[in-house]
Amino acid sequence: MDALLKGAAARCTVEEAYALCKELAETHYENFSVGSWLLPRDPRKHFYAVYAFCRFVDDLGDEFEGDRMQALDFWEEEVERCYHGSPVHPYTIALQATIAAFDIPREPFARLIAANRMDQNDTRYATYEDLDYYCRHSANPVGHLVLYVCGYGDEERQRLSDFTCTALQLANFWQDVARDYAMGRVYIPVEDMERFGYSEEELARGSVTDAFRALMAYEVERARDLFDLGTGLVDTLGGRIKLDIALFSLGGMKVLDAIERQRFDVLSSRPRVSRAAKMRLMASATARIWLLGGLKPRRD
Repeated sequence: MDALLKGAAARCTVEEAYALCKELAETHYENFSVGSWLLPRDPRKHFYAVYAFCRFVDDLGDEFEGDRMQALDFWEEEVERCYHGSPVHPYTIALQATIAAFDIPREPFARLIAANRMDQNDTRYATYEDLDYYCRHSANPVGHLVLYVCGYGDEERQRLSDFTCTALQLANFWQDVARDYAMGRVYIPVEDMERFGYSEEELARGSVTDAFRALMAYEVERARDLFDLGTGLVDTLGGRIKLDIALFSLGGMKVLDAIERQRFDVLSSRPRVSRAAKMRLMASATARIWLLGGLKPRRD
Protein backbone atom coordinates (compact mmCIF):
# COMPACT_ATOMS: atom_id res chain seq x y z
CA MET A 1 0.00 0.00 0.00
CA ASP A 2 3.01 2.32 0.15
CA ALA A 3 2.56 3.61 -3.41
CA LEU A 4 -1.14 4.16 -2.80
CA LEU A 5 -0.48 6.16 0.36
CA LYS A 6 2.32 8.16 -1.22
CA GLY A 7 -0.05 11.05 -1.91
CA ALA A 8 -1.04 11.03 1.75
CA ALA A 9 2.45 11.12 3.21
CA ALA A 10 2.13 14.73 4.35
CA ARG A 11 -1.26 16.24 5.06
CA CYS A 12 -1.86 19.29 2.91
CA THR A 13 -4.22 22.22 3.27
CA VAL A 14 -7.60 22.18 1.56
CA GLU A 15 -6.46 24.73 -1.03
CA GLU A 16 -3.31 22.72 -1.73
CA ALA A 17 -5.52 19.66 -2.14
CA TYR A 18 -7.74 21.46 -4.64
CA ALA A 19 -4.64 22.51 -6.59
CA LEU A 20 -3.55 18.87 -6.87
CA CYS A 21 -7.03 17.89 -8.10
CA LYS A 22 -6.84 20.64 -10.70
CA GLU A 23 -3.43 19.43 -11.85
CA LEU A 24 -4.74 15.90 -12.30
CA ALA A 25 -7.82 17.05 -14.22
CA GLU A 26 -5.84 19.25 -16.58
CA THR A 27 -3.13 16.70 -17.38
CA HIS A 28 -4.70 13.27 -17.15
CA TYR A 29 -7.91 13.29 -19.15
CA GLU A 30 -8.27 14.73 -22.63
CA ASN A 31 -12.03 15.37 -22.54
CA PHE A 32 -12.39 16.89 -19.08
CA SER A 33 -11.27 20.38 -20.06
CA VAL A 34 -13.50 20.67 -23.14
CA GLY A 35 -15.98 22.89 -21.35
CA SER A 36 -14.82 23.12 -17.75
CA TRP A 37 -12.93 26.36 -18.36
CA LEU A 38 -16.31 27.98 -19.02
CA LEU A 39 -17.29 27.57 -15.39
CA PRO A 40 -16.81 30.29 -12.76
CA ARG A 41 -13.56 29.82 -10.86
CA ASP A 42 -14.92 28.82 -7.44
CA PRO A 43 -17.33 26.07 -8.57
CA ARG A 44 -14.64 24.81 -10.92
CA LYS A 45 -12.50 23.57 -8.03
CA HIS A 46 -15.34 21.36 -6.86
CA PHE A 47 -15.57 19.72 -10.26
CA TYR A 48 -11.84 19.08 -10.07
CA ALA A 49 -12.30 17.39 -6.69
CA VAL A 50 -15.08 15.15 -8.02
CA TYR A 51 -13.02 14.34 -11.09
CA ALA A 52 -9.93 13.47 -9.03
CA PHE A 53 -11.97 11.06 -6.91
CA CYS A 54 -13.46 9.37 -9.99
CA ARG A 55 -10.15 9.21 -11.85
CA PHE A 56 -8.27 7.80 -8.89
CA VAL A 57 -10.81 5.09 -8.11
CA ASP A 58 -10.71 4.03 -11.77
CA ASP A 59 -6.92 3.92 -11.69
CA LEU A 60 -7.05 1.73 -8.59
CA GLY A 61 -9.41 -0.65 -10.36
CA ASP A 62 -7.52 -0.71 -13.66
CA GLU A 63 -3.85 0.06 -13.08
CA PHE A 64 -2.86 -0.43 -9.44
CA GLU A 65 -0.14 -3.09 -9.36
CA GLY A 66 -0.75 -4.33 -5.82
CA ASP A 67 -3.84 -5.81 -4.22
CA ARG A 68 -6.60 -3.87 -5.95
CA MET A 69 -9.34 -4.99 -3.61
CA GLN A 70 -7.26 -3.79 -0.66
CA ALA A 71 -6.61 -0.51 -2.46
CA LEU A 72 -10.33 -0.04 -3.09
CA ASP A 73 -10.98 -0.80 0.59
CA PHE A 74 -8.62 2.04 1.46
CA TRP A 75 -10.44 4.40 -0.90
CA GLU A 76 -13.79 3.42 0.62
CA GLU A 77 -12.35 4.14 4.06
CA GLU A 78 -11.32 7.55 2.75
CA VAL A 79 -14.92 8.20 1.72
CA GLU A 80 -16.06 7.26 5.22
CA ARG A 81 -13.51 9.67 6.67
CA CYS A 82 -14.96 12.40 4.45
CA TYR A 83 -18.22 12.03 6.39
CA HIS A 84 -16.94 10.95 9.80
CA GLY A 85 -13.37 11.98 10.39
CA SER A 86 -10.36 13.38 8.56
CA PRO A 87 -9.27 11.91 5.21
CA VAL A 88 -5.55 11.63 4.58
CA HIS A 89 -5.22 11.65 0.79
CA PRO A 90 -5.11 15.07 -0.94
CA TYR A 91 -7.94 14.20 -3.32
CA THR A 92 -10.26 13.23 -0.49
CA ILE A 93 -9.19 16.21 1.62
CA ALA A 94 -10.54 18.40 -1.19
CA LEU A 95 -13.52 16.12 -1.67
CA GLN A 96 -14.54 16.43 1.98
CA ALA A 97 -14.83 20.20 1.55
CA THR A 98 -16.85 19.75 -1.64
CA ILE A 99 -19.17 17.22 0.03
CA ALA A 100 -19.80 19.68 2.87
CA ALA A 101 -20.37 22.59 0.48
CA PHE A 102 -23.09 20.80 -1.50
CA ASP A 103 -24.40 18.25 1.00
CA ILE A 104 -23.53 15.36 -1.33
CA PRO A 105 -24.69 11.93 -0.11
CA ARG A 106 -22.35 8.96 0.16
CA GLU A 107 -24.15 6.69 -2.33
CA PRO A 108 -22.63 7.92 -5.63
CA PHE A 109 -19.11 7.43 -4.26
CA ALA A 110 -19.97 3.97 -2.94
CA ARG A 111 -21.39 2.94 -6.31
CA LEU A 112 -18.24 4.02 -8.13
CA ILE A 113 -16.10 1.98 -5.78
CA ALA A 114 -18.46 -0.99 -6.21
CA ALA A 115 -18.10 -0.73 -10.00
CA ASN A 116 -14.34 -1.04 -9.71
CA ARG A 117 -14.75 -4.06 -7.47
CA MET A 118 -16.92 -5.60 -10.20
CA ASP A 119 -14.09 -4.97 -12.66
CA GLN A 120 -11.83 -7.30 -10.72
CA ASN A 121 -14.10 -10.30 -11.39
CA ASP A 122 -16.56 -9.48 -14.17
CA THR A 123 -15.05 -9.44 -17.65
CA ARG A 124 -18.09 -10.61 -19.64
CA TYR A 125 -21.78 -9.63 -19.54
CA ALA A 126 -24.38 -12.25 -20.40
CA THR A 127 -27.21 -9.79 -21.04
CA TYR A 128 -27.73 -6.10 -21.65
CA GLU A 129 -29.45 -5.94 -18.26
CA ASP A 130 -26.17 -7.09 -16.69
CA LEU A 131 -24.26 -4.39 -18.57
CA ASP A 132 -26.84 -1.76 -17.63
CA TYR A 133 -26.44 -2.74 -13.96
CA TYR A 134 -22.71 -2.15 -14.30
CA CYS A 135 -23.31 1.25 -15.93
CA ARG A 136 -25.61 2.22 -13.06
CA HIS A 137 -22.56 1.90 -10.84
CA SER A 138 -19.70 2.94 -13.13
CA ALA A 139 -21.24 5.86 -15.05
CA ASN A 140 -24.52 7.14 -13.65
CA PRO A 141 -23.12 8.22 -10.24
CA VAL A 142 -20.81 10.66 -12.05
CA GLY A 143 -23.81 12.47 -13.46
CA HIS A 144 -25.40 12.65 -10.02
CA LEU A 145 -22.21 14.14 -8.57
CA VAL A 146 -22.05 16.77 -11.30
CA LEU A 147 -25.67 17.70 -10.65
CA TYR A 148 -25.07 18.00 -6.91
CA VAL A 149 -22.17 20.39 -7.52
CA CYS A 150 -24.46 22.38 -9.81
CA GLY A 151 -27.00 22.63 -7.02
CA TYR A 152 -29.46 20.06 -8.35
CA GLY A 153 -30.48 17.04 -6.29
CA ASP A 154 -33.93 16.18 -7.64
CA GLU A 155 -34.86 12.73 -8.93
CA GLU A 156 -36.11 13.89 -12.34
CA ARG A 157 -32.81 15.48 -13.34
CA GLN A 158 -30.97 12.42 -12.03
CA ARG A 159 -33.21 10.18 -14.13
CA LEU A 160 -32.44 12.16 -17.29
CA SER A 161 -28.76 12.23 -16.37
CA ASP A 162 -28.75 8.43 -16.05
CA PHE A 163 -29.81 8.06 -19.68
CA THR A 164 -27.01 10.38 -20.80
CA CYS A 165 -24.33 8.83 -18.60
CA THR A 166 -25.17 5.28 -19.64
CA ALA A 167 -25.11 6.41 -23.27
CA LEU A 168 -21.69 8.00 -22.77
CA GLN A 169 -20.40 4.82 -21.16
CA LEU A 170 -21.71 2.69 -24.02
CA ALA A 171 -20.22 5.05 -26.61
CA ASN A 172 -16.87 4.62 -24.89
CA PHE A 173 -17.26 0.84 -24.83
CA TRP A 174 -18.07 0.66 -28.56
CA GLN A 175 -15.19 3.00 -29.36
CA ASP A 176 -12.77 0.80 -27.41
CA VAL A 177 -13.85 -2.76 -28.22
CA ALA A 178 -10.33 -3.71 -29.36
CA ARG A 179 -8.57 -1.95 -26.49
CA ASP A 180 -10.87 -3.51 -23.90
CA TYR A 181 -10.44 -6.98 -25.38
CA ALA A 182 -6.67 -6.56 -25.11
CA MET A 183 -7.25 -5.91 -21.39
CA GLY A 184 -9.31 -9.09 -21.12
CA ARG A 185 -12.73 -7.42 -21.12
CA VAL A 186 -15.70 -7.71 -23.47
CA TYR A 187 -18.57 -5.33 -22.86
CA ILE A 188 -20.70 -6.44 -25.81
CA PRO A 189 -23.42 -8.59 -24.21
CA VAL A 190 -23.08 -12.28 -24.98
CA GLU A 191 -26.77 -12.46 -25.92
CA ASP A 192 -26.22 -9.80 -28.59
CA MET A 193 -23.19 -11.57 -30.04
CA GLU A 194 -25.19 -14.76 -30.25
CA ARG A 195 -28.14 -12.93 -31.81
CA PHE A 196 -25.98 -11.62 -34.65
CA GLY A 197 -23.92 -14.78 -35.03
CA TYR A 198 -20.57 -13.33 -34.03
CA SER A 199 -18.25 -15.25 -31.73
CA GLU A 200 -15.58 -14.26 -29.26
CA GLU A 201 -13.13 -16.35 -31.26
CA GLU A 202 -13.73 -14.03 -34.21
CA LEU A 203 -13.28 -11.03 -31.93
CA ALA A 204 -9.95 -12.46 -30.78
CA ARG A 205 -8.84 -12.63 -34.42
CA GLY A 206 -10.03 -9.09 -35.09
CA SER A 207 -12.45 -10.33 -37.76
CA VAL A 208 -14.66 -7.56 -39.12
CA THR A 209 -17.48 -9.51 -40.75
CA ASP A 210 -20.92 -8.44 -41.90
CA ALA A 211 -22.23 -9.95 -38.68
CA PHE A 212 -19.85 -7.79 -36.63
CA ARG A 213 -20.87 -4.62 -38.48
CA ALA A 214 -24.54 -5.44 -37.90
CA LEU A 215 -23.84 -6.12 -34.23
CA MET A 216 -22.05 -2.82 -33.74
CA ALA A 217 -24.74 -0.93 -35.67
CA TYR A 218 -27.26 -2.35 -33.20
CA GLU A 219 -25.17 -1.31 -30.18
CA VAL A 220 -24.60 2.18 -31.60
CA GLU A 221 -28.32 2.65 -32.14
CA ARG A 222 -29.00 1.53 -28.58
CA ALA A 223 -26.64 4.23 -27.31
CA ARG A 224 -28.24 6.84 -29.57
CA ASP A 225 -31.67 6.00 -28.17
CA LEU A 226 -30.36 6.63 -24.66
CA PHE A 227 -28.85 9.98 -25.70
CA ASP A 228 -32.27 10.92 -27.11
CA LEU A 229 -33.98 9.98 -23.84
CA GLY A 230 -31.58 12.21 -21.90
CA THR A 231 -31.76 15.29 -24.12
CA GLY A 232 -34.31 17.00 -21.88
CA LEU A 233 -31.72 17.37 -19.11
CA VAL A 234 -29.96 20.30 -20.76
CA ASP A 235 -33.19 22.31 -20.92
CA THR A 236 -33.64 22.00 -17.14
CA LEU A 237 -30.25 23.53 -16.37
CA GLY A 238 -29.13 27.13 -16.15
CA GLY A 239 -25.89 29.03 -16.21
CA ARG A 240 -22.69 27.96 -17.88
CA ILE A 241 -23.00 24.33 -16.81
CA LYS A 242 -25.76 24.03 -19.41
CA LEU A 243 -23.14 24.32 -22.12
CA ASP A 244 -20.77 21.88 -20.45
CA ILE A 245 -23.44 19.19 -20.19
CA ALA A 246 -24.58 19.80 -23.76
CA LEU A 247 -21.01 19.43 -25.00
CA PHE A 248 -20.47 16.13 -23.21
CA SER A 249 -23.67 14.72 -24.72
CA LEU A 250 -22.92 16.03 -28.20
CA GLY A 251 -19.35 14.74 -27.92
CA GLY A 252 -20.61 11.26 -27.11
CA MET A 253 -22.95 11.33 -30.09
CA LYS A 254 -20.04 12.42 -32.30
CA VAL A 255 -18.16 9.30 -31.18
CA LEU A 256 -21.09 7.22 -32.41
CA ASP A 257 -21.00 9.14 -35.70
CA ALA A 258 -17.29 8.35 -36.01
CA ILE A 259 -18.00 4.65 -35.50
CA GLU A 260 -20.64 4.77 -38.21
CA ARG A 261 -18.28 6.57 -40.61
CA GLN A 262 -15.91 3.61 -40.25
CA ARG A 263 -18.80 1.33 -41.22
CA PHE A 264 -18.77 0.03 -37.64
CA ASP A 265 -15.25 -1.35 -37.91
CA VAL A 266 -13.90 -0.52 -34.47
CA LEU A 267 -11.30 -3.29 -34.57
CA SER A 268 -8.98 -2.04 -37.33
CA SER A 269 -8.64 1.45 -35.86
CA ARG A 270 -10.10 3.34 -32.91
CA PRO A 271 -12.78 5.86 -33.97
CA ARG A 272 -11.84 9.37 -32.93
CA VAL A 273 -13.36 12.83 -32.85
CA SER A 274 -10.73 15.28 -34.04
CA ARG A 275 -9.79 18.38 -32.08
CA ALA A 276 -11.08 20.51 -34.94
CA ALA A 277 -14.42 18.71 -34.77
CA LYS A 278 -14.57 19.28 -31.02
CA MET A 279 -13.94 23.00 -31.48
CA ARG A 280 -16.64 23.23 -34.16
CA LEU A 281 -19.00 21.40 -31.85
CA MET A 282 -18.26 23.80 -29.00
CA ALA A 283 -18.78 26.83 -31.24
CA SER A 284 -22.09 25.62 -32.63
CA ALA A 285 -23.41 24.52 -29.23
CA THR A 286 -22.41 27.85 -27.66
CA ALA A 287 -24.14 29.80 -30.43
CA ARG A 288 -27.37 27.80 -30.14
CA ILE A 289 -27.54 28.10 -26.36
CA TRP A 290 -26.73 31.81 -26.36
CA LEU A 291 -29.42 32.46 -29.00
CA LEU A 292 -31.94 30.68 -26.80
CA GLY A 293 -30.86 32.63 -23.72
CA GLY A 294 -29.83 29.39 -22.08
CA LEU A 295 -26.81 30.69 -20.20
CA LYS A 296 -28.90 32.79 -17.86
CA PRO A 297 -29.20 31.30 -14.35
CA ARG A 298 -32.41 29.41 -13.64
CA ARG A 299 -34.45 30.46 -10.62
CA ASP A 300 -35.94 27.04 -9.68
